[in-house]
Amino acid sequence: MVKELKEDERQALEYERDHKWHGPKMLWYSISLCAIGAATQGWDQTGSNGANLSFPQEFGLDEENSVRDQWIVGLVNSIIFLTAGLIGAFIVDPLNHYFGRRGEIFITACCLTATPIASGFTHSWQELFAVRFVMGIGIGAKNATVPIYSAEMAPARVRGALVMFWQLWVVVGIFLGFCANVIVKDTGNISWRLQLGSAFIPSFLLGIGIFFCPESPRWLMKHGKHAKGFRSMQRLRAHDIIAARDFYYSWIIYEEELTVARGAGYFQRLWDCFAVPRIRRANYGASTVMIAQQMCGINIISFYSSTIFRNAGYTAVQALYASLGYGAIQVIATIPTLFLIDTKGRRTLCLITFPFMCVFLLAAGLSLLNHSGSRGAQIGPVVLFVYLFTIAYSLGEGPVAFQYSAEVFPTIQREQGMAWAVCINNTFAGVLGLTFPRMTNAMTPTGAFGFYAGLNLIAWGMIFCFVRETKQLTLEELDQVFSVPTKQFISYETRVWLPYFFKRHILRKKSVVKPPPIIERAELTFDSA
Repeated sequence: MVKELKEDERQALEYERDHKWHGPKMLWYSISLCAIGAATQGWDQTGSNGANLSFPQEFGLDEENSVRDQWIVGLVNSIIFLTAGLIGAFIVDPLNHYFGRRGEIFITACCLTATPIASGFTHSWQELFAVRFVMGIGIGAKNATVPIYSAEMAPARVRGALVMFWQLWVVVGIFLGFCANVIVKDTGNISWRLQLGSAFIPSFLLGIGIFFCPESPRWLMKHGKHAKGFRSMQRLRAHDIIAARDFYYSWIIYEEELTVARGAGYFQRLWDCFAVPRIRRANYGASTVMIAQQMCGINIISFYSSTIFRNAGYTAVQALYASLGYGAIQVIATIPTLFLIDTKGRRTLCLITFPFMCVFLLAAGLSLLNHSGSRGAQIGPVVLFVYLFTIAYSLGEGPVAFQYSAEVFPTIQREQGMAWAVCINNTFAGVLGLTFPRMTNAMTPTGAFGFYAGLNLIAWGMIFCFVRETKQLTLEELDQVFSVPTKQFISYETRVWLPYFFKRHILRKKSVVKPPPIIERAELTFDSA
């Protein structure tokens, strides 16, 4: 401890060390409010999930075995993710530059308040498509900013848990959306309109509350507003000495990054995400966890669970209640990860849960095969294995994807890096939503589930090779993590870590010494991979 510290400063630092969850109310308010914005995406997924049972009939898209109708239903469901990934994610940088993190969040909140309401007043699938096209742009821009804003405010010791509020509120939004679906199920022909329109609620709250939050200290620093940045950091830390430490450390690292990237425009900084070795390795990891979220197959449940359960033998009402159970399981299973993500780590949770997800999804698909001759005989096993799959997802990949992507990029390239990660995530979500109705018809539901079960194993291998652990490191210390060349990292994990894991956790040899992390030998450099 520095001798020149005053007694109250020393006590504040010691208290922070011993009480990692300690923080001012403004920190908790800001993180929680941003997390509410995540509920918009979850709520919309479940609104369209329930609406899939009735809006095709409303617009004449319910002809049995019609390839055209299957593609249109898939397109209406998926368009918000396609535009989120291909348009919304890439307008983030100019919006953040001119309006700040808070201003950008307010603009997208307004968009995501208006478009769900408008979707409830559409009179053709073309109108619904157009409204959801615009909604997707807002979702993409919001998804690329809110996790960054949260990560830039959160202390390193609990950053994973605080930023993971994003995923927690995505699943809360999913659950609340299913609740809304059940509540309005008896309203007749307008039920699907109410299911889609109700998604405005969380965005409305976000738009009202965001300007009570401080602007991101790192954004203010990036734009030369150092005094305002420090005042913002003071509101987010329990003591001025803690705020001074965190702000000064961030400034030192930012100046180093600025020296490397000085004069670079938007497209140059985007190109750096692929050309500069340290940033490219971070991009490998972020892109991997984002695409793995779609490869695992969770969104075939989020988008189409009501349809899946109905095809398995439930009535429409029973399918809505089974989907409500799916939403509740996601919320409950996500809560423990708040405490695990900063102790067990992001990479470890994914490596443990993906094999289980493969098994459970394959079992759910096989359960759809009806050998008893009685329609609905398979519904119990299908629901059971879907719920078990959801638990495994919620303990690993679910909370990790956006959390990991928001923290791995340097400050200079953070908007561009996160934009690319969101593009990957939402574009593949759109492809999934577009193709699944047709896939189930061409491959059968069992074949479609088996296909995604296989992708879980491929995703596990990708995570093993490209995703590096980031738990309990500052955003700036991650430079060291990503200074290790990719080839060297894979070699170390294969030759050193994997044998240790097998001996210690499979053979249960407690005498095996845990190897030191590879970053202890890494240099803080931008050498090529």
